[in-house]
Amino acid sequence: MHSLNIVLLEPQIPQNTGNISRTCAVTGAALHLIKPYGFVISDRHLKRAGLDYWDKLDIYEYENWDSFAAANEGEFYYFTTKGLNVHSEVWYPGDRDVYLIFGREDKGLPEELLYANRERCVRIPMRSELRSLNLSNSAAIAVYEVLRQWDYPDLGREGRLTRYVW
Repeated sequence: MHSLNIVLLEPQIPQNTGNISRTCAVTGAALHLIKPYGFVISDRHLKRAGLDYWDKLDIYEYENWDSFAAANEGEFYYFTTKGLNVHSEVWYPGDRDVYLIFGREDKGLPEELLYANRERCVRIPMRSELRSLNLSNSAAIAVYEVLRQWDYPDLGREGRLTRYVW
């Protein structure tokens, strides 16, 4: 069985990490956090953004990039404004673990990591004169593109009204 994984390398803003944790919880993606953080994991802003989904989240922590890389195998995709590939034109294999990797809000991913993995660097199109999308928005866009390609496994497709029947 394949799994979808979101990886945050040295996240700095607790609200972004909290929002991404919520996205992971509602989609079934695992969250991997690589230290150092710009906050403490018990930060109230982080918990508030994640709301009451923390107990529904598969979360893993690592001391550094090397410990993460040694512990995980699968297809790694590096999301960056410097990417060579458009996120929606990349095929994300559904028969193995997929890791969507995001860098710090203020610096992104290290260029040496991007250069070493240039064929796996992915970009979300945006206006070139602007710096970047918000990290939690980028993660949500990426997650749902992978899930769209996988035909939204195990996710509800039908909404319900609370007082009426469709």
